[in-house]
Amino acid sequence: MVAVAVGMAVAVGAGSGAGAAEAPVGFGTATSFAILAGSTVTNTGPSVINGDLGVHPGSTAPGFPPGLVNGETHLADAEARQAKDDLTKAFNDAAGRTPFTPVASELGGTTLLPGVYRIGAAQITGTLTLDAQGDPNAVFIFQVDSTLTTAPDSAVALIGEGTGCNVVWKVGSSAKLGTNSDFVGSVLAQESITATTGASVVGRLLARTAAVTLDTNDVTTPTCAAAPPPTTTTIEPGPTSTTPGPTSTTPGPTSTTSTTPAPTSTTPGTPDAPGTPDAPGTPEGPGTPEGPGAPGTPEGPGAPTTLARTGPDLTVPVVAGLLTFALGGVVLIASRRVAQADGRPTGR
Repeated sequence: MVAVAVGMAVAVGAGSGAGAAEAPVGFGTATSFAILAGSTVTNTGPSVINGDLGVHPGSTAPGFPPGLVNGETHLADAEARQAKDDLTKAFNDAAGRTPFTPVASELGGTTLLPGVYRIGAAQITGTLTLDAQGDPNAVFIFQVDSTLTTAPDSAVALIGEGTGCNVVWKVGSSAKLGTNSDFVGSVLAQESITATTGASVVGRLLARTAAVTLDTNDVTTPTCAAAPPPTTTTIEPGPTSTTPGPTSTTPGPTSTTSTTPAPTSTTPGTPDAPGTPDAPGTPEGPGTPEGPGAPGTPEGPGAPTTLARTGPDLTVPVVAGLLTFALGGVVLIASRRVAQADGRPTGR
């Protein structure tokens, strides 16, 4: 279990307070890996890995079981290769951070504030305290030129709300964690990493070229706070007009097209005048008078004029009147013929 130092009386190292706020080291796709090796991962005993395990270009990870991986295992696949590439980027990032504060090799018994520290060969005997000073995003970067070694029962303790997310150990060669030691941070070793019996790690063990060797260890990727969401600017909408526009209430002109029917003519047509009777024949001398000449055929009445109507039907009375008039003319003509035949004068 990782030790937490509270109120301990410790010597403050020469590098305390080094540097202002540092940006964290990014791990890319290697973030989810608790164990990552170049050649192989070997395990003895019931180790528990809380995170992914990967090997590349190697392809073996003997000892699981009895070891337990609470994550994914990637052996020489595309995911392991990408994680190794991202490990290289993280290694170079940590190695190149400046400015840095040089500190003595023995880190045990000291308290360090957030910053970047340069060490030739690092050793921890006892407890190294890292004080985040109330900043959960505080960054500690250790640039170890050669080896990192922790003594049995040693510890790295975080205080001041610090977390293991941003504690990084760049190691130029190899690292070894002592028996039953408690360690905090991600070890990025150029060569190999060995965790002896009972060592516990809150962080990552990432070896670029060689092996990671385990023996009844607990290794857990740190739980990091989510990054704050990006700041967005809210633009308030302008006032919305709710006053309706003017409504016209003046009615448009109304069409007054007349529907009065046109006047209907009811005047009957004028009948034709009766035909002129033939002149009487010239009588011959005395003797037997000739019989009366055949009466001329009276002319018929003129054709009735077609009446336009829209009202009641007037055809029957009009036609009846015309027929009566025509018959009267026929009777008159006939009577005149008879009179002429008898030598009587005819009235007009």
